[in-house]
Formats: sequence, structure tokens, C-alpha cells
Amino acid sequence: MNRGRKPAAQSRPGGPLEREARAALKTASRSVARLERSCVRAVASAAEAVIACLQGGGTVYFCGNGGSAADAQHMACELSGRYLLDRPGLAAVALTTNTSSLTAIGNDYGFDEIFARQLDGMGTPGDMLIAYTTSGASANVIRAVEAAHALGMIVIGFTGERGRRFAALCDHALVTPDVVTPRVQEGHLVMGHALFELVERALFGPASGRASSGVRRGRRRIHGKQGRRKEKRP
Repeated sequence: MNRGRKPAAQSRPGGPLEREARAALKTASRSVARLERSCVRAVASAAEAVIACLQGGGTVYFCGNGGSAADAQHMACELSGRYLLDRPGLAAVALTTNTSSLTAIGNDYGFDEIFARQLDGMGTPGDMLIAYTTSGASANVIRAVEAAHALGMIVIGFTGERGRRFAALCDHALVTPDVVTPRVQEGHLVMGHALFELVERALFGPASGRASSGVRRGRRRIHGKQGRRKEKRP
């Protein structure tokens, strides 16, 4: 360890790295600022759908690849744990976390099926899928959307400007108005936080009147003779 060394010239105040950092942060902030102009209605509409899902006893599933897998897990924990309010946990599952399932399904059925196959075993009408793909071209995410719709689930899609075709497949689309992957992902983080702040306030905020009982619980499901999911009657 070299102690007492002077910082490199580029890291000094006003040096090249500081100038580059300022430029990078300005670029990111401009991209995020565009969300307010283009995505407010979409975020509010998506929040209404999540609220309805959870109030009806549904589960919210999440999927994505790479950085989007991290986003999926992050947002799942905002529901199952908490965002800002102390309140009961909510039903949220990230389909990206079970490595045994991911590798087994990928090995036996192909990587495109790693999310769809899991949904086929767990998803039911009234549940929701929140699907992330910055490009809109991730085949396994598209397959998950198809599987979710076949099961009667609502789909919220997070994507970027290049993912307009993917967005059209979803019931609600949150599209970052940018084409650069880091900017798209930053938009997804901001919109995801806004989305679940709205959900949490609606279900458990002081104005909701549902501080602890706004979400149906205990729904159990079994497979009928024809393979359809049915409610198990007490």
C-alpha cells in the first residue's frame, strides 16, 4: 500500500475524471427527466393493475435476464418485504432465483423456456407477470409473456424504445424513452420504485383505510381433472 501518494492528476477536483463523471450524470438525469413527460399515465395504470391483482389474492411474478434479472429480484423484494411502509408482506416471486429450476429447464427444454415453464406450474388467472427486457428481443421473456396470457394473467412489460413490438404484447408497457441499455435500466428502476410506492400507499397508506387488511390472503389452489386451476373450497 502506497501511503502519502498524491492523487493522480485526473482524479483531482476539476480533473478529467470529474468532468467525465459530471457528463455521465447529466446524461442519466436527462434520460430520467423524460420519464415524467412520457410515462406518468403508464405508471399509474400499471399501479392500478398491481393493486387489483393483490387485492384479489393474486401473486406477482417477475422475470428478466442479466441486469434485468437483478431488477426483477429487486422489485419482487419491494413487495414481499417492504418499500417505505411497515406492513404485511405481499405475494411476489422472482422467477430468476431458483438455479436448479433454471438449469434443469434450460437443459431439458431450452433456455427460452426457463420462465414460461415455471409459470405453467404456478400461475393462475388473477396473477400477474412483470417482465423486463431492455431490448424487447429476449426470447425467454417473450415466451413468459405468452405463457402468462395463456394462463389468464395480466402482463406488465418494462422495455426501451427498441422494444415497442414487445410492449405491444403486454397489457401495460413501461417504456424508457431511450435506446442505450444503461439509460433504459435506470428508467426501469425509477419507474419500478414509483410503481410500488403507489401500490403500497394505496393498499396500506393512511388514506386507504386498509392499514393491515387490504389484501386477500390464504388462497389455495388445486388442479382440476382437466388440468385447470380451481379454488379449494373450505
